[in-house]
Amino acid sequence: MDKIIAKIKNKERIDFDEAVKLYDLDLATLGELANEIREEKFGKKTYFNINRHINPTNICKDICKFCAFSANRKNPNPYTMNIDEIVNIAKNAWQKGAKEVHIVSAHNPDAGLEWYLGMFKEIKKELPDIHIKALTAAEINFLSEEYNLSYEEVIDKMVENGVDSMPGGGAEIFDEKVRDYICKGKVSSDNWLKIHEIWHSRGKKSNATMLFGHVESRENRIDHMMRLRKLQDKTGGFNTFIPLVYQRANNYLNVTDFPSGQEILKTFAISRIVLDNIPHLKAYWVTSTINLALIAQEYGADDLDGTIEKESINSAAGAKSANGMELDEFIHLIKDSGFIPVERDSLYNELREWS
Repeated sequence: MDKIIAKIKNKERIDFDEAVKLYDLDLATLGELANEIREEKFGKKTYFNINRHINPTNICKDICKFCAFSANRKNPNPYTMNIDEIVNIAKNAWQKGAKEVHIVSAHNPDAGLEWYLGMFKEIKKELPDIHIKALTAAEINFLSEEYNLSYEEVIDKMVENGVDSMPGGGAEIFDEKVRDYICKGKVSSDNWLKIHEIWHSRGKKSNATMLFGHVESRENRIDHMMRLRKLQDKTGGFNTFIPLVYQRANNYLNVTDFPSGQEILKTFAISRIVLDNIPHLKAYWVTSTINLALIAQEYGADDLDGTIEKESINSAAGAKSANGMELDEFIHLIKDSGFIPVERDSLYNELREWS
């Protein structure tokens, strides 16, 4: 273990087996290693943005066992917003100070391609300066299959209609055996990576996620990180990595052995160490809880996402995020935990610092 620690301190890249062994380290030592990397990159700065999540439909042709959002057995309230509704939500958020709309939907076979792309076009028409982060790789795969388009064609249509960056959703866990169990029929791991590679080839940025704390192993998590690291070496297109903590309510995975707070923090710290080429590590407070996200700042995380305003996907599974977070409270919590809140835009340009 001393050799692995020495490699990390010397900024040498660790391999798969070494990364798995990091889970055997005590939490304090692991935290120190990750925090050194975080502080060298960003000091005590913790980034966030003023954003608005919009989830325009919950009607989905896929049934993922971990999902409580889609309108099927666990959620009997289907909806699909019209484009005017979506644009009005974006305009209202802009008036409240939001710089970004984060738009993620279910895979609705009845909505139509013009609905998916039209909302972006109309938002940009009304709000040319707002950043649109939209369409996960899973959604792009769905649109490709549903409308007989190549990934390249879908992506080019996204760019033409005003999408600025891609969220990291749909990655779940890349191991195909786990994937087959938790989200059979969804985009494959190879195609998830291919879609992001194509997006990056257009000069665009995206995020990457990993859903953990369900039926995956530690080895599955490290494999996931290694695949992301390999693509990032090639494209440099990922802004941030987001380990998403599995939400246990209202779904069909029936998980009984949940990760401890220590296991979650170890995963954050190892992510910071392994993903040496992805600039930011986000503790998405929606899935980790705000309290654990604040602690994660000391375990490598330099970003807590944003104010969100409204969130439907994770809150359907039990997360306390339905109404977002007030800006003043967000700033206060970061400062109170010993860090410096920095408002950023979607591409991590610093907008304002609360020292």
